[in-house]
Amino acid sequence: MRAATIVRCGSPPLVVERPLPVPSAGLVTVTVTAAPITPLDVLCASGTSYFGAPAVPYVPGVQGVGTLDDGTAVWFPTDAGMRPGDGSMASVVAVPSADVVPLPAGADHRLIAALGLSAVAAWQALTWRGALHPGEQVLVLGGGGVVGQAAIQLARLAGARRVIAACRSAAARDRAHRLGADAVVAIRDADDVATLARRLQDVTDGPVDLVLDPLFGTPAAAALRTLRRGGRLVNLGSAAGEVAPLDSATLRSGSLRILGYTNTELSAAEKAATMRYLADHAAAGRLVVEHDAVPLAEIGPAWAAQAAGQAPRRLVVVP
Repeated sequence: MRAATIVRCGSPPLVVERPLPVPSAGLVTVTVTAAPITPLDVLCASGTSYFGAPAVPYVPGVQGVGTLDDGTAVWFPTDAGMRPGDGSMASVVAVPSADVVPLPAGADHRLIAALGLSAVAAWQALTWRGALHPGEQVLVLGGGGVVGQAAIQLARLAGARRVIAACRSAAARDRAHRLGADAVVAIRDADDVATLARRLQDVTDGPVDLVLDPLFGTPAAAALRTLRRGGRLVNLGSAAGEVAPLDSATLRSGSLRILGYTNTELSAAEKAATMRYLADHAAAGRLVVEHDAVPLAEIGPAWAAQAAGQAPRRLVVVP
């Protein structure tokens, strides 16, 4: 079978011929139909992640969609790049039977793959970590990214009365508008905290209750100034910077809460239940994310684009 393979950390995968996996006890084979290239895949394959450098060669891909031998469509996670073993970017994979999540009839495999763990993070960060209540106002930073796109829609599905998005590019702002954001604010390279905070405050309907933050840096510090007393910011990424210029007065005067989120805190059962919830909404047309299909043979350039931050949409490998 053909499989994308990382042969050297920090380099894009090569497509090579590998033997078909032979499932052992507790494993099932999945014929892969779609596997997204995510920032986590690139980070793990770089050899610089907090999981340590992976043993090479290995097949990357921390999640995928495919069919079982009986034709059942499923989503599945893997530990590729984080622990020894191969991932989803191959024609056929063997995964623990307990990890596969059956998908609803008619589900778009490429859409489910594009949503995947990014949408899981958006939902759990909003509801479990962020304790979103119906009627609250939500600010989504990075609203044009996959997490942000999902968060805009999922906040509305959870009952938010108003959803504001903040995005860097014009294309991302247009995307956030199309997905239902009530207001969209530009994030500019020249922004300082006070400038961006004023721009955000200009479009809020009163103080914000919850900020979903995959950016950190200046945007996170500015977003804190929009929160009501006791408001929450949930951070699940650092696309704008590993350090944010937070000021003590804002935190203390508002009794604000800053919370961290990672999917690794979820159990397999929690991930599965969340994926079933998301897949049902996606199959019903209530949850979408922009994505492009990439043939397995073209994974090298696609991987390089993702690594360089030049992929305009979520890239989904189609074996």
